[in-house]
Amino acid sequence: MKAIIPVAGAGTRLRPHTYTQPKPLIPVAGKTIISFIIDELVEVGITDFVFIIGYLGEKIQNYLEKKYPNLNKEFVQQTSREGIAHALWIAKETFKDAEEIIIVFGDTIIDLDLKNVLEAPNSCLCVKQVKDPREFGVVEFDENGIVKKVVEKPNIPKSNMAMVGFYKIKEVSTLIEVIEHNIKNNIKTHGEFQFTDALMGMIERGVKFSTITVDNWFDCGKREILLETNAMLLDKEGYASDYLDLPAFENTIIIHPVSIGKDCEISNSIIGPHVTIGPNVKIEYSIVKESIIGSYASISEVVLHNSLVGSDAAIKGLSQSLNIGDNTEIDFS
Repeated sequence: MKAIIPVAGAGTRLRPHTYTQPKPLIPVAGKTIISFIIDELVEVGITDFVFIIGYLGEKIQNYLEKKYPNLNKEFVQQTSREGIAHALWIAKETFKDAEEIIIVFGDTIIDLDLKNVLEAPNSCLCVKQVKDPREFGVVEFDENGIVKKVVEKPNIPKSNMAMVGFYKIKEVSTLIEVIEHNIKNNIKTHGEFQFTDALMGMIERGVKFSTITVDNWFDCGKREILLETNAMLLDKEGYASDYLDLPAFENTIIIHPVSIGKDCEISNSIIGPHVTIGPNVKIEYSIVKESIIGSYASISEVVLHNSLVGSDAAIKGLSQSLNIGDNTEIDFS
C-alpha cells in the first residue's frame, strides 16, 4: 500500500506565514503538520510514500529528506495548481500498479483508528459532521446508508457529513480512468479538477464506498483553527513538554500545557497555557499564551495571546516610564 500526500497548495488563508513557509511545515503542539500525518501512517505499517509538491516544494522535500532519511519516498512536482485530481493525475505513474492507496491531504490532522481504515473491505471515505457543509466536500447517503453521491461545496447541502481529506482507494485503475476522463473533457468544479468529482465518477462506475467517522478533524488552513488545534493537542497526553524535562528558565513562570523546543532562552516571562515554541527562540520580559512561536524567533517586552509568530521573526514591545496621578485612565490598545 502507498500513501499519496498532496502538499502543493499555496496556503493562502495562512498568509503572511505561507509566503516563506509551506503550510505542512508549520508547527502544532511541537510537531509539523506533515509529521503528524507521516508518523501515524508509519505506525500502522505504511512504508511507501508519494509527496506531490509545488509551492515552496523544495523546503518540504529538504525537510522530509532530513527528518525521515530512511522513509521510502518519491516526490512529484505539480507546476500548475489545478486541483487535487490534477495533482494525482501528474503522479499516477508512481501508484498506478499499487493494489490500493491511501490519499491524505497534507494540511489535515485527523484523530481516528487507522487500522479500521486499512482493514475495511471496501474503499473508504473518512467523514465528520460539520455545522456548515457548504465549505467542504459533502457525502450524501441513500435510504440504506450507502454512499450515493459526493458534492464539492454545495450551495444547498443535502447532508452535513463532510469528507475530511483521508481516503482509501482499492480501485486504483478506476480512479485513474475517471481522472483522465475529467481532464480530457475539462470537467471542473469551482475552477479546478476536484477529487470529489473523481470520487463521484467512481461511484457512477459502480465502486462502493464505505464511510468511517473520525473522532476529531483539524483542518489547519486558518490561523484560528491552527491555534485551536494546538491547544486541543497540547491538552492530550503525549504532546506537551514534560515539566520535569524543561530547564529552569530565569525568573519565568510556565503555565502548562506547553511545548518548548530545544535551546530556547526564556527569562522574566510568563509562558502558557497552550503555547508551542520552536527551538532556539529567545523570549524576555513577555507574556505569551494560546500562541505558536516559530523557531529562532525573538520576543521582548510584549504581551501575546492567540498569536502565530513565524520563524526568525523579531518582536519588541514599547517600553514606557510613567508618572500617573489619581483618577487617570490610560488605554494603550
